[in-house]
Amino acid sequence: MNDAFELRDSLLESYAAPSRSYHDTRHLREVLARLDELAAHGTVFDRLPVELAAWFHDAIYDGRPGAEERSATWAQSSLAGVVAPNVVAEVTRLVRLTETHRPDDGDTNGCALSDADLAILAAPAQRYADYLASVRTEYVHLSDNEFRNGRAHVLRDLVDKPYLFHTTYARANWETLARANLDHEHTTSLNKP
Repeated sequence: MNDAFELRDSLLESYAAPSRSYHDTRHLREVLARLDELAAHGTVFDRLPVELAAWFHDAIYDGRPGAEERSATWAQSSLAGVVAPNVVAEVTRLVRLTETHRPDDGDTNGCALSDADLAILAAPAQRYADYLASVRTEYVHLSDNEFRNGRAHVLRDLVDKPYLFHTTYARANWETLARANLDHEHTTSLNKP
């Protein structure tokens, strides 16, 4: 049991790193809260692996490529012997899935985690503005032009999806606001010279 508490503390320490502005403990709390919200409204998923994957999905976040893979590796090594091997495998699969947020329709665990992670897109205007500012802070090492180009690529990838969200509840309750936020971001901040 002490190992589990030490692992939790290590994860919280990672999320609380001073270099994090968005992918921090607030984000972790929000993802876990969105999973609770999905479950409370009838979305079915395997709680243990999905919640563990939520804890690990941004365990390593440094603005460099491969963070999801490094987070999945941390989950795999840390959870071995703590939970069943099939749970470890599912957690690592789900963490890797957060790189693209493109689960198969029948992947209930992947759909729930992806929707909870992307729920920030459907935040009220002020929280969405805070999110954008925090993401920019995490990429302070990029010039404005580099950041704008990278963010435009992320937005194109998101808006090209037929749906941002995969669960019935999230589509019904988050999709419209998320699309409006993305459209507003595209027209206001990404079109600046």
